[in-house]
Amino acid sequence: MSAEELSDGIFLMDIDGRKVLATRNLVPCTSVYGERLIGEEGEEYRLWDPKRSKLGSMVLKNFEIPITYDSTVLYLGAASGTTVSHVSDILRDGLVYAVEFSPRSMRDLIQLCDQRPNIIPILADASKPRSYAHIVEKADVIFQDVAQPNQAEIAAINSKYFLEEHGHLMLSIKSRSIDSTASPKKIFKEEVRKLESGFDVEFEVLERKELEPFHEDHLGVVARMFVDDED
Repeated sequence: MSAEELSDGIFLMDIDGRKVLATRNLVPCTSVYGERLIGEEGEEYRLWDPKRSKLGSMVLKNFEIPITYDSTVLYLGAASGTTVSHVSDILRDGLVYAVEFSPRSMRDLIQLCDQRPNIIPILADASKPRSYAHIVEKADVIFQDVAQPNQAEIAAINSKYFLEEHGHLMLSIKSRSIDSTASPKKIFKEEVRKLESGFDVEFEVLERKELEPFHEDHLGVVARMFVDDED
């Protein structure tokens, strides 16, 4: 076995000739969602299933991942914490604010936070950032994975509140949550257009790729908030 670091805290492991994604386990000997734990040269790694994680699939689709060891991340749509736990592994000197609307999922997320102090759980609606503005500090990266029809708008309003100048937005656009009858490609094009010029916060889209075969009818986007330095 071998572990190649793709970017800060994200590894590609060769296990019996098969390439698998992993993060270095922040809480050794502890699995979060039944994932396999692998020991290698005194370190323990958690395998990261891209079919259960939009962020994981974006890594394997060769996106440039802007999350570093000391980033502050705002994660919108944390669910029970499957992907958030891997972000926690990455952020050895950072912090992730995990926003989730479902009380049932939040119970699981809070249990995760008992072992991982670099996760701050927030029970809130991501479309109402004012409700948690007193909790969240400025973020270097916003990652969004929400199943609401106004996904671009949610990303924009949270970026206006919380994203550092020239900070990065990572967005998983779910076409079926926006319109289950329209062409996904048409929806993707329109949502990207909105990000670029549809709100009072504008973005430079750096990368956009569909997330198949890991997630059908999803588009991954990495963008940087546009700031007019002449103002």
